[in-house]
Parts: sequence; structure tokens; C-alpha cells
Amino acid sequence: MTEGFDGRKRETLRRFAAVGAAAPFVGTASASDADGDDANETREAIRGYVPTTPGAHFSKLRDDLRLGTGEAQYHLRKLEEAGAIESERDADYRRFFPADRFDETDKRALGYLRRETPRGMILALLRDPEATGADLANALDVSRPTISAAAADLEAAGLLDRSDGYALTEPERLLTLVVRYADSFDAETVAFADDAASLVAYDP
Repeated sequence: MTEGFDGRKRETLRRFAAVGAAAPFVGTASASDADGDDANETREAIRGYVPTTPGAHFSKLRDDLRLGTGEAQYHLRKLEEAGAIESERDADYRRFFPADRFDETDKRALGYLRRETPRGMILALLRDPEATGADLANALDVSRPTISAAAADLEAAGLLDRSDGYALTEPERLLTLVVRYADSFDAETVAFADDAASLVAYDP
């Protein structure tokens, strides 16, 4: 590991550790233990990262925080055991959330918002509830079968109704999650959120 990478990793960990240290701890056990200062800083960084990027899967968390696979697994396990975070299996992914903050619908919604095509569909339908499958395919520059497959997944998750076109079942909830966590998605979501923030009423 190069000195430059070490420096970037430490800077990243310190930035998220500052968020984690300022957050109230959830659970009965301490998030810190006798592993040493570096381990505690890593754990605080994860505690800062998860609430700002809820629903992130393991690989994203590991890569964003510049952690090794074993290192990330160890600290995530410690934080789950302490009750600071929780995780949910989502198909091939394990997604992480701050403990006791989101209900099951929020977790499903965040999981799909972290997938490029479903997120694009949700944003497009929030912009234009009358959008058709063809409209969505054109907007996202993907095939109609790709839209159909993603729509089936969203319907199975209870987030989309396909009985008469495509209709989001809980647009206000989705809008709130998009706006609140826009910075953790992508530039398109940030731009959407900048225009939509004044419309948010739902508060999970």
C-alpha cells in the first residue's frame, strides 16, 4: 500500500469519523473497544458513513472508506453486535443502515434507489407520473426489456403499480428519501433534489 493511498484513506476515515463521533450512539455496548486508536477511528468512520449513505452495500462502503475486505467485515460485525448499525440481505447484496431509523419500506426503497436503472425510473416518474415504458427507456437510454425487468422488481417490492401504466405507490416517501440522501447517489439525483426539496412533506 503506497504512502499516498494511506494518506487518502486516513483523510477519508477522519472525515466520516467526525460525523460518527457527533452522532448519538444507539445500543447498549460501546462502539469503541480495546482494539486501538486506528480501529476506533475506522469504526467511527463507518458510524458516520452509514447514516449519510443508508442502504449502501458492503462493496460500496468498503471502497468509499478505502478499507480492506477483512477490515470492513470485522468493524461492521462489531458495530452490528453493539447495536449501532443493522443490515438487510437484498438479493446478492447486504445493505447497511443506522439501527432503528428506517422501516422495512424505507429500506426496500433505499435499496432500489441505490440501483442505477430503478433510481432513474423513480426520478423520471417523480418528474412525470404519466411517463410510459417507452418514455422511461428513452430517458434512461436503456432497452424496453430492461425497463420491464426493473419495473417488475419495483412492483414486487411494493414501490410500483403496473395495473394501469407505471405509477409509484408512495411517491412522497420516495421523494423525501431522494432529497434527503441525494448527495449519496449521483449528480443527477442532486440536481433533481435541488429542484424538488420544497415539495417534501413526508418525514420518516
